[in-house]
Amino acid sequence: MSPESSFETEPQLINGNGRAIADGRPTSTSAAPGIVAPQEDHHLSFAQSVSRMVNQAASFLAMPSGLLEQIQKANAVYQVSFPVRFGDEYKVFTGWRVVHSEHRLPAKGGIRFAPIVDQHETEALAALMTFKCALVDVPFGGAKGGLAIDPSRYSPSELERITRRFARELIAKGFISPSLNVPAPDMGTGPREMAWIADVYRSQCPSDINAMACVTGKPVTQGGIAGRHEATGRGVQYGLREIFRDTKMMKRSGLDGSLRDKRIIIQGLGNVGFHAAKFLSEEDSARIIAIIEHDGAVVSDDGLDVEAVRAHMKKAGGVTGCPEGTYVSNGAQVLEAECDVLIPAALEEQITRENAPRIKARIVAEAANGPVTADADEILRRRGCIIVPDIYLNAGGVVVSYFEWIKNISHIRFGRLGRRSDELRGSDLVDALHSVTDRRVSDTLQNRLRRGPDELDIVRSGLDDTMRQAYLEMKLVMEEDDRIDDLRTAAFVVALKKIVTAYEQLGCTP
Repeated sequence: MSPESSFETEPQLINGNGRAIADGRPTSTSAAPGIVAPQEDHHLSFAQSVSRMVNQAASFLAMPSGLLEQIQKANAVYQVSFPVRFGDEYKVFTGWRVVHSEHRLPAKGGIRFAPIVDQHETEALAALMTFKCALVDVPFGGAKGGLAIDPSRYSPSELERITRRFARELIAKGFISPSLNVPAPDMGTGPREMAWIADVYRSQCPSDINAMACVTGKPVTQGGIAGRHEATGRGVQYGLREIFRDTKMMKRSGLDGSLRDKRIIIQGLGNVGFHAAKFLSEEDSARIIAIIEHDGAVVSDDGLDVEAVRAHMKKAGGVTGCPEGTYVSNGAQVLEAECDVLIPAALEEQITRENAPRIKARIVAEAANGPVTADADEILRRRGCIIVPDIYLNAGGVVVSYFEWIKNISHIRFGRLGRRSDELRGSDLVDALHSVTDRRVSDTLQNRLRRGPDELDIVRSGLDDTMRQAYLEMKLVMEEDDRIDDLRTAAFVVALKKIVTAYEQLGCTP
C-alpha cells in the first residue's frame, strides 16, 4: 500500500455549507495590497451575486414554473478529505468537485488550487461555467473543482503526489471522465497538473480509448492542443476587439477608434492577465499603463513592457523593485486610476460597492471570474461604464478546451488531413496569378497564399469566430428588447434561452 493510501478517506455528498481547510488549518483571508481576498462582506456573497445576475436576466424571459430553480441549483457537490504522507507525518487535504448542470455532457470546469477555495466559491464558479458554455455554444454542462491548498508551499514532487491522490478520489466517484466530467487548469494549476491527472485516469481506466480526453489544458506532447495555454487571454483580446468594432457601444463609452493607444490597466499578471496584456500591447498597439499585483503596482503612462514586468515577477515573486515604470505600494488604489479599459484578471469580488464609485475606467473587462459584484455592477452601469461580462470575455479557455476534447476523442490533430491540400491549392493560385497578370506576386503574399493552416491557425480562427458570434447574439438581444441595455444581462439572457431550450427538448422540465 502506498503512503498516500494508508488511511481511509472521508468522501461525502453534501449540499450544506463548506469550509476551506488547507493542511488542517482554516484558510487565511487576509488582504494583499493590490489583489484583495474575496469579500465575506455584509452584502452579497459571490454565489448570491451570481444568482442575482441570473435572476435579473430571467425576468426578461418566460419560463415554465420551477425551471429557473432547477437551472440555478447545483446537481451534485462532492467533498473529499484525504491524507498524504510526507516523511513521518500526514497532512489532510480537503477538496471539492461541483457539477452544476448536466443538460449537456460532459460537465466542464477547471480545478483550482488555492487557500481560499471553499464549497460556496466552487458552486458559484460551476454555475458561471454552465452559462459560459451555453453563451459560446460549447455543448458542455458546468462544473468546477478545487483543493484548499497553497501550492507555493510544496515542491513539484509533493504537488504531484497530492494532485494524483486528489485525482484518484475524483475518478473513483465518477467526477473525472471524458464522457461525464472534464476538468481543466484554473488558478494554481496548469498543463503539468493536467498531465498528472490524465496519467492517473489512464492507469485506472486502461480500456477507455478516449482516456486522454478526461482533462483538457494538457501539454501539447500529452494530447493537448496548440493555443490552449494562451486561450483565455487570447479570448479577452478577441472579445475587446468586438466591443471596439461596435460603434453604438463605443459611443456609449465615450471612446472611439480601435484599441490602438488605448490606456489599459491590468489587475493580475497570471496566465490570463499576462497573455491578454501581451497580445493587446503587441498586436493591437494598446498601452498597458499599469499592472497591479499582490504586492503593489507598476505604473507608466507611456506603457509598460509586459514581458519585462513578467520576467521581474518570476525572479522577485512580485512587482516590488521592478525597474519598469513607477512602483506604487497601494495596488488596490490603482484600480481607481484614470484609464480607458480596466481588466481585472485576478480573483472574484475585486470591485465592490465600496470602491465602484471611484472606478474611472470607461470599460471594465472581466477577465477573471466574478471580479465585479452585483452591487458594484449597478453602480458602474449607472455611471455609464461599459462592463464586458466574464461569461463572455474569459470564455476563450473553455472554447479551446472544447477543441482539445474534440481532438482527443477524434484521435487526430487539426489540419493533418487538409493542410498539404490547402498548400497545393495556394500554389496553384499563385501560378495562375503569375500567368494571367504576367506580374510577379510578392514573396510575402506568395508565402501567405501557399501556407496551409496548422493546428494553431485553426484554433485561433475557431476562437475568433466563437467570440464574434457570441457578441453578435448579445447585441441582437439588446436590439430586440430595449429594456436590456447592458452586456451582462444580454449574455445571461442568451445563455438562459439555450439552456431552457435544452431542458424543454429533452423533456426534463419540472
